[in-house]
Amino acid sequence: MAQRQMKIIKRSGEERPFDVTKIENAIRKASQAVDYKDALSEGRIKLIADEVAGVCAARDRAMTVEEIQDIVETKIMEMGSPEIAKKYITYRYRRNLLRQANTTDKQILSLIECNNEDVKQENSNKNPTINSVQRDYMAGEVSKDVSARLLLPADIVAAHNDGIIHFHDMDYYAQHMHNCDLVNLEDMLQNGTVISGTMIEKPKSFSTACNIATQIIAQVASNQYGGQSISLTHLAPFVEVSRQAIRRELTAELGEAGVSISPDKFDAIVEKRVRKEIEKGVQTIQYQVVTLMTTNGQAPFVTVFMYLGEARTDAERRDLALVIEEVLNERILGVKNEQGVYVTPAFPKLIYVLEEQNVREGTPYWYLTKLAAKCTAKRMVPDYISEKKMLEYKIDKNGEGHCYTCMGCRSFLTPFVDENGRPKYYGRFNQGVVTVNLVDIALSADKDMDRFWAVFEERMELCHRALQCRHERLTGTLSDAAPILWQYGALTRLPKGEPIDRYLHGGYSTLSLGYAGLWECVFALTGKKLTEADGMELGLAIMKKLNEYTAKWKKAENIDYSLYGTPLESTTYKFAKCLQKRFGVIKGVTDKNYITNSYHVHVTEKIDAFKKLELEAKFQKLSPGGAISYVEVPNMQNNLPAVLAIMQFIYDNIMYAELNTKSDYCQVCGFDGEIEIVKDESGKLIWKCPKCGNTDESKLNVARRTCGYIGSQFWNQGRTQEIKERVLHVS
Repeated sequence: MAQRQMKIIKRSGEERPFDVTKIENAIRKASQAVDYKDALSEGRIKLIADEVAGVCAARDRAMTVEEIQDIVETKIMEMGSPEIAKKYITYRYRRNLLRQANTTDKQILSLIECNNEDVKQENSNKNPTINSVQRDYMAGEVSKDVSARLLLPADIVAAHNDGIIHFHDMDYYAQHMHNCDLVNLEDMLQNGTVISGTMIEKPKSFSTACNIATQIIAQVASNQYGGQSISLTHLAPFVEVSRQAIRRELTAELGEAGVSISPDKFDAIVEKRVRKEIEKGVQTIQYQVVTLMTTNGQAPFVTVFMYLGEARTDAERRDLALVIEEVLNERILGVKNEQGVYVTPAFPKLIYVLEEQNVREGTPYWYLTKLAAKCTAKRMVPDYISEKKMLEYKIDKNGEGHCYTCMGCRSFLTPFVDENGRPKYYGRFNQGVVTVNLVDIALSADKDMDRFWAVFEERMELCHRALQCRHERLTGTLSDAAPILWQYGALTRLPKGEPIDRYLHGGYSTLSLGYAGLWECVFALTGKKLTEADGMELGLAIMKKLNEYTAKWKKAENIDYSLYGTPLESTTYKFAKCLQKRFGVIKGVTDKNYITNSYHVHVTEKIDAFKKLELEAKFQKLSPGGAISYVEVPNMQNNLPAVLAIMQFIYDNIMYAELNTKSDYCQVCGFDGEIEIVKDESGKLIWKCPKCGNTDESKLNVARRTCGYIGSQFWNQGRTQEIKERVLHVS
C-alpha cells in the first residue's frame, strides 16, 4: 500500500503515483533481451523492483524518473547481472534520443495544465494558475532551451543540470537583461522621466510622487529580473512641496471665507492635512505594489529603504520620519485578502536602518524604532541594517564608509566612487549570479583536503567562465533594449542606440559568485559543525578562499566580481536531489531534501538568537556581494522588549539581519495563527489548518520568510521541509 501512495515526477515535471509494476516490466524487458542463461527469474525481478521501491521510500520525497532508473541500474548490477544492466542502459539511451525532440513541448504543456510540480512551486510569489504567470513560465522554458542548446557552453549546462553549479535565471539569459538594481528615483522624480512614451514631469505633490514611483517600479520590474530597491529619502522632499501647496490653499480658503486664525492654529491645520497627504501617498505605494502585475506574472519584487541618515537637512529628516512612520503603520495594518481580512503582504519588502539617532531610548527617533519592532512582530518586516557595522565594512577608495540599501532581498553593491570622486550607489546594478554547490565539492573530495582544494579550483574556474558568459551576454546591449533603465533615469540617461558597455566595467556594476551549503560542506569534510571551533575555522577559510578568487578575477578584468550568499529557494531542493543522486544519503549531509543557504547555521541546530547572530556575523563580513542572517522567533507581539533587544544586538554586532515569525490565516474557519505542515497519505508535505483541518491552499493565506523576502504562494517539497524543521532561536 505504501508503495502505491508514493509519487514520481515525470520528465515533463508532471507528478504521478508510483507504480512498482512499471519497474518490474522494464527489468523484465531487459532480461528478455539477453541469453536465457543470463536472464533473471521472476522472483529476482520482483526482488530488485521491491528494493528500488524501498530506496525511493527512504528518500522521503517524490523521485524523478531519471533517479529511479539510476537506482534500477545499480540494483541490477548488485544482483550480478551486468548483461541485463547493459540492455537496460541501452534501452534508456534510445528512449532518451526519441524524447529530445519534444521535451520542451511537453514541459510547456504540463505548465498550461498546472501539473508540473517543480515549476508550479519554483517561485513562492507567483501563482502558476494565472495566465500571465503561465505565459512567463512558457517563455522561460523556451528561453532555457535556447540558452542550453545554442548560447551556453555544453559543460556549463551539464554542470547546471547536475547541480554542481546553478546558472541563475537561465530563463532570462537569452535576452539582454541584468539582475538586480538600485533605482535612481531621485533623478527620475526631480528631473522627470518617460514612461511608455509619455513625458512625466516633476510631481507637484507627495501623493503624485508616490503614484509616479509605483509606475516606475512596475516598468523597471518588467525590464529586468531579480529585485529592485527605492529609498524613501527620494520621496521625502515632496512632503515640503505638498506642505507649501497646502499653505497656499488654506490661505485662499480662509480669505474667501473672511476668517482669520492664529499662526499656531494655521500651522496645526496645515500639518494635519500634510499627514493626510502622506497617508494617501503611502497607501498608493502599498496597494499598487501589491496589486500591480508585471510582465513576468508577479508583483514587483521591490524593497523600500528607510534611512534617516540619508536626509540632507534636519527639516527633510523630520519629513522623512513622517513618511517612515506612515509606512510602518500601513504595514502593521496589512492588506485585505479575498475575505476582507487583513493579512501580511509579501511586498514591498521594508528595510529599516538602525542608527545612533534611533537605536536607544532617549534618542530623537526612538519612537520609530519601537514602531518598527511592533511591525516586525506582526508582519515580519522591516528587516534591519546596522549603520554602525555597515560603515565599518563598506569602505570606498577614499577611505570613507557608506550605508546604503541592498538590491531586493540581499544583493549588495560594492563601494564605488565616480570620476568626480563622489560615492555612487543609486543607478547601479548586478549583471547576474552563478552559484557553486560547496557540498558537492566536499563529497567529491571524500574527506581528502588536498583533493578538496583541487576540486575547488576546478569549480571556481567553471563558475568564472559561467559568469563571463553573463557579462558577455550584456556586452553590446543598446540603451533601446530598456529605455526606462538606460535612457530615462532609472539607471542612467544614455542617448538612443548607445551601448551600455561602460557600465559593465570599473566596479560600476557587479557580477556575483554565489555559494551554498557551507554548513554541509564543512560537516562532510570534518564531521564538525560551523558552531564548533574546528568547523568555524574551516568555514572561514573557505569563505576567504572564495574572496581570493573574486579579487583575482576583478584585478585581471576590471570587472567587479563579488561573493554572494545565495538565497536558495527552489534550488535548495534541486541541489539536494542532485547530491542524493551522485552520493547517496549521507547522515548530516544529504539526508534532507534541502541544503543550507549560504553560511547559515542549519535550521535544526539549537542555538539562541544572540549566539547565532554573533557567529554568523563573522561569515557575513566575508560575503560582500550580499548576505542576510535571521533568527526564528515565536509570536512576539506581546514581547516587544525582546524584539527591541534583538534589534539593538543587531546594531552592535551584525550588518544585516531579520526576525522570522509566522503570519497566517485560514479562510474556511477564520483561524489566525500558525498553519501547520503535515504529511498526507502519500508522504507529501502539505499545509493544514490546525483548527478546521483545511488543506486547500487556495483558501489559506500563509506568509513565510523564504530566503530574505516573504513568500506567499507556497513552496516545493525541499523548501517546505526546511520551513517545517526550523527551530526557534527565542523561547
